[in-house]
Amino acid sequence: MSGAHEKIEWCIHVPIFRNTVILKQLGLAVGIPFGLLIIILVLVSGKSVYTLYALGLLIALLFLTWLFIMAVYGGKYEAEFELDEKGALCRTQAKQAKKNKVVNALTVFLGLLSSKPAVAGAGILAQSRQQVFIRWDRVRRVKYKPRQRTILLRGGFSENIALFCTQENYPKVEQLTMSKTQGTHS
Repeated sequence: MSGAHEKIEWCIHVPIFRNTVILKQLGLAVGIPFGLLIIILVLVSGKSVYTLYALGLLIALLFLTWLFIMAVYGGKYEAEFELDEKGALCRTQAKQAKKNKVVNALTVFLGLLSSKPAVAGAGILAQSRQQVFIRWDRVRRVKYKPRQRTILLRGGFSENIALFCTQENYPKVEQLTMSKTQGTHS
């Protein structure tokens, strides 16, 4: 495992609702919009009883989303990684990628059917992120999280990868990443 042609490959199942990196990303992607929506709803509606119904619907939506993720995906993100002399590759494992393809296609179809281009666009965007590759020379920032066995690689605008490692391979992945991204650590 040394030399210019070093390659590390692994598969991992990451629990979505117990991984701090994923939970922080979900907090940004879901928490901020829903939090703002709740604040605006409470401020605008005054003391209307319908505010409680609206808040109840929002909570029900979040609960149903959690239930969907637990039922369809088992509450896990199934990823595989490949690091070599060119860069880092992250892709969804084949079984989960098939499920994602169906869910994303339904999202696009239902978005178009209901004349909601943002929903259709979200489905297209989600499908396009099933495989992400970042060349080492494009990596601008690296954040090491040894306690979570995770390394965050940040490149251009849409070039971000979280390398979720196993306890056994984290030291090797960290060493290879450090050697390929010297000067970009944070």
